[in-house]
Amino acid sequence: MQLAPHLPRTGCRGGRWIDHRTVINGILFRVRTGVPWRDLPERFGSWKNVYERHRRWSADGTWERILQAVQAEADSQGYIDWSMVSVDSTSCRAHQHAAGAPRRTPRIPKRRSTPRQHRPDEGLGRSRGGLTSKIHLAGEGGRRPLAFLITPGQWGDSPQLVPVLEQIRVKRPGGGHPRARPDHLGGDKAYSSRRNRRYLRRRQIKHTIPEPKDQRANRRRRGSRGGRPAGFDKEMYKRRIEVERTINRLKHSRAVAMRYDKRAYVFHGTVTVASIRLWLRP
Repeated sequence: MQLAPHLPRTGCRGGRWIDHRTVINGILFRVRTGVPWRDLPERFGSWKNVYERHRRWSADGTWERILQAVQAEADSQGYIDWSMVSVDSTSCRAHQHAAGAPRRTPRIPKRRSTPRQHRPDEGLGRSRGGLTSKIHLAGEGGRRPLAFLITPGQWGDSPQLVPVLEQIRVKRPGGGHPRARPDHLGGDKAYSSRRNRRYLRRRQIKHTIPEPKDQRANRRRRGSRGGRPAGFDKEMYKRRIEVERTINRLKHSRAVAMRYDKRAYVFHGTVTVASIRLWLRP
């Protein structure tokens, strides 16, 4: 089992956990099919044990640590394509069961702390078609997610570029600072703004982001004060399809394509599990 070295130890204080393999298989089955937790097949044991393990690991950041460990292992073997990292977003329709979460702040079981990915708005927003959530994602050239954020569905893409890039942290096997800067960044017109380009220049990240017509006209109208035109490489921009394919592969998991989880931190854990599954595939 590839995840075995990265899983929490069993047999600690508080009683022995049920076998990790059985529970994780149940979680993967639910993420892939999107079935209600109560309808899990009996071969995975009690559905409540499977759900509680997933909720607990989503709250305390266990799934995130496993994803980081898997990414670090892939990077040490040269399996991450840093030559082109692209950003994009996708909307996920929210099932009616995803609404109605209690207004009180959730707590991690047996701890007096808030789940790491908790959001007061629960990542739900109103847009065309009703309740939706949006996944803002940065994907590497091998069509696997490096980092992502979950926001309400009506939130724009451009303001989320910096927060998504700040989430990229791939640890190095020999220690030291984790790698957080790609060789090149690609994005569509939605990410074109002075703030984003200034941030990328400050971090010395080469980027290929087309300039919308209105921004180009405004720059020309200001003359020399408008600044120089942004560089654009058509051949590099063709590789932006890689992040679209990454999103397509991620949404093969039905529990990601449609959100069923009431809490934002639980849905974040669901997307993390789907991402781990992509990293473990050859």
